[in-house]
Amino acid sequence: MNDRLKALADAGVSIWLDDLSRDRISSGGLAKLIQDQHISGVTTNPTIFAKALSTATKEDSPYAEQVVALAQAGTSTEDAVRVITTDDVRAGADLFKPVYDDTDSVDGRVSIEVDPRLARETDKTIDEAKTLWGIVGRENVFIKIPATKAGLPAITAVLAEGISVNVTLIFSLERYRAVMEAFLAGVEKAIDNGHDVTKLASVASFFVSRVDTEIDKRLDAIGSDEAKALKGKAAIANARLAFEAYEEVFASDRWRELETAGAKPQRPLWASTGVKDPAYPDTLYVDQLVTRGVVNTMPQATIDAFADHGEVSGDTVRGTYDEARKVIADLEALGVSYDEVVQQLEDEGLSKFEASWTELLDTVTGALKDAKW
Repeated sequence: MNDRLKALADAGVSIWLDDLSRDRISSGGLAKLIQDQHISGVTTNPTIFAKALSTATKEDSPYAEQVVALAQAGTSTEDAVRVITTDDVRAGADLFKPVYDDTDSVDGRVSIEVDPRLARETDKTIDEAKTLWGIVGRENVFIKIPATKAGLPAITAVLAEGISVNVTLIFSLERYRAVMEAFLAGVEKAIDNGHDVTKLASVASFFVSRVDTEIDKRLDAIGSDEAKALKGKAAIANARLAFEAYEEVFASDRWRELETAGAKPQRPLWASTGVKDPAYPDTLYVDQLVTRGVVNTMPQATIDAFADHGEVSGDTVRGTYDEARKVIADLEALGVSYDEVVQQLEDEGLSKFEASWTELLDTVTGALKDAKW
């Protein structure tokens, strides 16, 4: 096992891979990551599946046989997407089941996303989440629901059904607090509904690097020395303040009552942790967000970078909150509006999710059309 990644895990950070493909599963590559690189979970999205399926019609593709069978059966594109992706997630969940058991259901989770075109429709999101949960049929799966205003009541409703949820696309502290409220309400309802909440879980995916990408662009436009000095600081400050909010909520009497009933906290998950600006260290959004009780889901390149030269220098989150608040205040003083930035990022994130879903549909349409039998 890699010493640097083990040190990260020992510091309380669950290391998840932001990728999944049938080749990773069938080749043994994913099992090797679990064994050698301390990977304890997986997140997916439509872009990841589109990439995995881009060579599905090649004879040596692990998808080829299934694509041919689906084409022969006259399966629609959307049904084919659902069958293929849920098969992969189910297989991934089976692979991670020992991790799930060994960690008392905390880790060993695999996420699958609700159709992002439903992100503004509460009832349809709830229905799709239930459908995906039923099709995959594994208790160590997370259903990903975007943290839109319409998504918040869906999160509560889905948790109330005993379904574990990965809340995605969180940028703002205000929205994150609303997500935690939705989680608490969902767990309360799950208990009222008679569900075993000891296996019910949730993570809140707080996006990191995209905050710096947008704010750095605005700082470059300002161009002053004060602006340049703030580059690369906003995303980490934002995430650290999110953890402060987490500590506050999960120290409340309301949470203690749920914890007594066997519930587990909704862990913060650092998402979008691959560095976009090559001027920054490639492990920036890992080593600066080390604290116990969080998840960091990373692309393979970031995992490899941390395995090679990442450093764990203790807790880099707790005790940093005043400094983080000053970063946000200094940005506001320069005219960079936090509220405007996070709203823009949510809007853009939804558009990117929808574009990724269209890409996935187009990829599968092409694969079904080109399937040879």
